[in-house]
Amino acid sequence: MSTRGRHLVASPSLNDPNFEFTVVFMLEHSDEGALGVVLTRPSELPVTDMFDGWVDHAAAPSVVFRGGPVSLSSVIALGVAASAGPSGGFNPIAAGIGTVDLDTDPAELIALQGVRLFAGYASWAPGQLDAELVDDAWIVLDAAETDLLHPEPAELWWTVVGRQRSDIRLLANYPSEPWVN
Repeated sequence: MSTRGRHLVASPSLNDPNFEFTVVFMLEHSDEGALGVVLTRPSELPVTDMFDGWVDHAAAPSVVFRGGPVSLSSVIALGVAASAGPSGGFNPIAAGIGTVDLDTDPAELIALQGVRLFAGYASWAPGQLDAELVDDAWIVLDAAETDLLHPEPAELWWTVVGRQRSDIRLLANYPSEPWVN
């Protein structure tokens, strides 16, 4: 089962500090491996410091996000398309969300609701993510356009699990610091 265009929501039992209480939007998942970006980890680096032409399109908080532990010097841009959707420079993935070519003139992509920039990404070797899914390290859920541009990214994990119609929604009551209880 491919997770492309969907979310991986970290199970509370996942003890990897890179992924605790994260929501990962999956860009690719095939027999060759998997790739996604963490939506829940804003950095302190303002978008203006690196990408002046895109600052007007960056959703609040207008910072570069830590997209994952791999290749922190690379940047992946994701955007949410308006109803018609932009043309060149936008590669749709799912639910109005797609990658954005930062070499494109931002003025040419007027049909974007907003953009998020991610330094680094999460990746899995062939079969690795499939094994983690079997071990229940991740919960695979549908992505919504509003998730990418969520104004409080640190709360996204609870928002995504809380909107589910299954018993997974009960995780919305899970404490962010269970060791404090």
